[in-house]
Amino acid sequence: MNSLKFAALCAVVALAACNKSEPTVVAVPVPVAVPGPAGPAGETGAKGTDGKPGESSTVIVMPPAASAATN
Repeated sequence: MNSLKFAALCAVVALAACNKSEPTVVAVPVPVAVPGPAGPAGETGAKGTDGKPGESSTVIVMPPAASAATN
């Protein structure tokens, strides 16, 4: 019976020694990109061709999600 009391006392002392306070938060600095001065403007792109609307367009029709899931 004495050994049971001693074991209980050791468990109480061991649990009381645990630090139950809130965990320590360590702030880690995060590098932030800072924009610099604007550089020179680039070259102007080529002019597009004059064509009819829809002259060379491609239409892709996707099947409904329900029929794709059953395959």
